Amino acid sequence: MKAVIQRVKYANVEIEGKIHGAIDEGYLILLGVIDTDSEETAKKLAEKIVKLRIFSDKEDKMNRSITDVNGKVLSISQFTLYADTHKGNRPSFAKAGKPELAKHLYEVFNEHIEKLGVPVEKGIFGADMKVSLLNDGPVTILMDTDE
Repeated sequence: MKAVIQRVKYANVEIEGKIHGAIDEGYLILLGVIDTDSEETAKKLAEKIVKLRIFSDKEDKMNRSITDVNGKVLSISQFTLYADTHKGNRPSFAKAGKPELAKHLYEVFNEHIEKLGVPVEKGIFGADMKVSLLNDGPVTILMDTDE
C-alpha cells in the first residue's frame, strides 16, 4: 500500500462539477493498493498516519499529530501510485490492485481512520475527480508498506 500524505490548509474534491468532499486543516491522502495488501495492512497504515507528527508546535517544530490539531482527512483512491515507468514512455498499471480489492481496502482504511477519531471526507472510488488543495509548508510525506 502506498500513501502520499500532504499537510493542507484546505482541500476539496470535485466530481462532475460538484464539490463532493472538503476539509480545512488536515491531510489530503492519496492511497494506492496492490494485490498483496490486506485489511491488516490498511489498518496499520491508517494508525501510522494518524500518529504521524507533522504539524507544528509552539516552537515551530513538527511535533503534533492530526488529532492534536483537530484536523480532518480528505482521502482519494489513486491506482496511479503503482505506475511502472521502467520501460517505455507509457506507464503500466499492472501492479495496481484489482478494483474489487482496492475499493474494499480503501473503505477499510477510511473507516479505521474514523475509528481513531479523525473525520474523513472521501472521493468516489474510480470516479474522475478534480482535487484542489493548499499544501501547508509544503509538507508531503510518502509512505509505502511494501516489503
